[in-house]
Amino acid sequence: MPRFLDAAVALVMLGVIAVELTARVEPGAASTDPLAYLLAAAFTVPYALHRRAPTVVLAVTAVGLLAYSARQYAGYPGYAMFVLVFAYALHVERPRAWLTYVVGLVVLSAALAVQPETVVNGSTWFTTVLVVTVAWLGGEYVRARRARWAALEDRARRLEAEREERARQAVTEERMRIARELHDVVAHSMSVVAVQAGVAHHVIERRPDLARQALGAIEATSRSALVEMRRLLGVLRQPNEPGAALAPSPGLGELDGLVAQYAGLAVTIQVSGDVGAIPPGVDLSAYRIVQESLTNVLKHGGPSATLRVTAAPDHVRIEVTDPGPVAGTPQVPGTGHGLIGMRERVAVFGGSLDAGPCPDGGFRVSAVLPFGRVST
Repeated sequence: MPRFLDAAVALVMLGVIAVELTARVEPGAASTDPLAYLLAAAFTVPYALHRRAPTVVLAVTAVGLLAYSARQYAGYPGYAMFVLVFAYALHVERPRAWLTYVVGLVVLSAALAVQPETVVNGSTWFTTVLVVTVAWLGGEYVRARRARWAALEDRARRLEAEREERARQAVTEERMRIARELHDVVAHSMSVVAVQAGVAHHVIERRPDLARQALGAIEATSRSALVEMRRLLGVLRQPNEPGAALAPSPGLGELDGLVAQYAGLAVTIQVSGDVGAIPPGVDLSAYRIVQESLTNVLKHGGPSATLRVTAAPDHVRIEVTDPGPVAGTPQVPGTGHGLIGMRERVAVFGGSLDAGPCPDGGFRVSAVLPFGRVST
């Protein structure tokens, strides 16, 4: 497109000069001959190539214009230099644009000097210098404006790319959060159901009361899992979709209901501090850590566990210990994602997690989740 535009401008300038040569309206102008048209083409047609060969175009235009003026043909060839100065200030690097401006002044001054006195006077020279300067300044202004627009567009592209990257990160974080929630809900519930079903199967004839207790735990756990799954599906729905209302997220205030799901596991609960003052996000993470820890005890530990929750003004501490499995107790295999999920939840709040065997046997999980203001 720029090539066609440059060629069109060159042809327009040549056409104007050709009309002036044909009309010969200026008194005292030399008679028009083929050389006049040839020289007119010499300082107009090269403009079409000024982007690719600026030095050659400038030289040919200057020589053609001087020769045309020296022959004192009709018409005013100066506007060809005005257009060239403007174009160089717009398209060519700045040092060469400056050179074009100086060359334009020199060439036009020389062209005026060889014209008859009836054509040239002091105001003509002043007007010529003024127009050349305005042409150069106009090109510089348009160049600077384009540069500003290019910088703004580049900045807009970078901001858009950063926005998309933040959106991708937000989606990834949300997927990780939902994956943790699904693991906590599904893996915990299915583990409890599997363990309790095994207990019921083994004692249904000898201890029907214990089997009924295990079946009750399976029913309660299944119902709880369904409620949690509905809550997660509500998160994935559109905000304005009917029926997308969410159930309250569980927290440390519901430990009794959580422990009741673990039939056959004697859990001693020790809570100190105001758990109601814990922020919702920390409260949910703490609840999930307790849930995962008790599930691990049910699958791999002994028949009992101790749960200690300490709520301080700026953090909450959770500790779950068990004495270890009884000899001969069947073990339920795990995926290893439980501890990974707990570490991720703790890391979100800049807390710490310590999980490992106790010196006197058993297993211990201790987590600290801070939420108070950081002192400076």
